[in-house]
Amino acid sequence: MTHRSNPDNRSDNVGKLQEKVTNTIENIEASHDSLKFATEEEKRNIEDKNKRRNQSINAMREEIKDEARNQNY
Repeated sequence: MTHRSNPDNRSDNVGKLQEKVTNTIENIEASHDSLKFATEEEKRNIEDKNKRRNQSINAMREEIKDEARNQNY
């Protein structure tokens, strides 16, 4: 049995990245609701996680720009 790697199909990367950005934003918004009921430690953890989420969003948006440029959007 030979192992074949899948071809690198990047045609839908922009759409996938945009969906990930949307999901991450929704997670941030949902976390704001949980802050109301969180302990101080939980609040710090949520805020730290949201900072990381925002960094991820920024990185994904840059990647979207790169992919769009490479695909001549």
